Amino acid sequence: MNIGEIARRAGVSRSTVSYALSGKRPVATSTRRRIQDVINELGYRPNATARALKEGRTRTIGLVIPPAGDRLTHMQLDFVASVVDAAARVDLDVLLSPSGGGHDRSFERLVSGSRVDGVILMEIRVQDPRVGRLQAAGLPFVGIGHTAGDHQMSWIDVDYTGLVQHCVRHLADLGHRRVALVTRSRELVSAGYGPARRASEGFEAAVAERGLDGIEVPCGDDARSGQECVEALLRSHPDLTAVTTINEAALPGIERALADSGLEVPYDFSVTGVAARTWAEDFRPPLTAADVPALDMGEKAVSLLVERIAAPDTPPRHILLTPPISLRSSTAAAPTGRPSRVNRATR
Repeated sequence: MNIGEIARRAGVSRSTVSYALSGKRPVATSTRRRIQDVINELGYRPNATARALKEGRTRTIGLVIPPAGDRLTHMQLDFVASVVDAAARVDLDVLLSPSGGGHDRSFERLVSGSRVDGVILMEIRVQDPRVGRLQAAGLPFVGIGHTAGDHQMSWIDVDYTGLVQHCVRHLADLGHRRVALVTRSRELVSAGYGPARRASEGFEAAVAERGLDGIEVPCGDDARSGQECVEALLRSHPDLTAVTTINEAALPGIERALADSGLEVPYDFSVTGVAARTWAEDFRPPLTAADVPALDMGEKAVSLLVERIAAPDTPPRHILLTPPISLRSSTAAAPTGRPSRVNRATR
């Protein structure tokens, strides 16, 4: 059943039926009633796609994610899940589109193909050409993360600079003098990945402020990389007593490397960082960390985007989150004299 059949049975034109359904033009009350009677008789339901086209909307938003070939971290998956759930609550579909790693054509199709009403952009770099492309296209968008020149875009982000500073200060207050920052992969750091750059700034500032010896090392987003990274750190810096990290996917490897070295957390070695709560609570012992509210961030990103779609000329909004550091069990006073790792492992 379609609009043409409704028009024929109601004795009106197709355009009159369309106006009666959309409300874009006035239709006489008697005519509207006759059209509605036919609709009720036939059980007609307007096709969602056709209705969206007539409204100039697809009722679909795009979510630009890292390349599918790279395993998404738990935090990234939480972002995706929360965006999909929040979009469904406001009757929007979500089109996932990878970006980076040779997926430029996919992103370009999303921007230029009139397939979506707006875009949520994940994993933003400090200088990110995708932001400029979306601005040039006039397509409403919101960032989970932000660029250096962020004034013309709406975004929601975590204060990695401030949170890493707090983590390092916490370790300094416990007496740790040599600490390390385990950050993200070398490729992401080199590409100007926003959280890694801002975490580095916070780490350098806190180390200088407290007069600490600080070491910063890149690390792949997986447990094996975390293990290899910490093993190398312990070999090259035997007096290292603490690590802070923004690489949640590396945490299981960090835990394993410390255990294999005979170091007991937190009595011999302290670990802290910025991570999703799931990762923090799965660490053994549970990780003292700033818990990233990934689910809440995805929901807020959808709300921001709906605002941008409805009123694209309104000033951009910026939301910077600073979640409190949850004191769990992975940090303690710096050891006054580290015992032999062999003795620690066998006692």
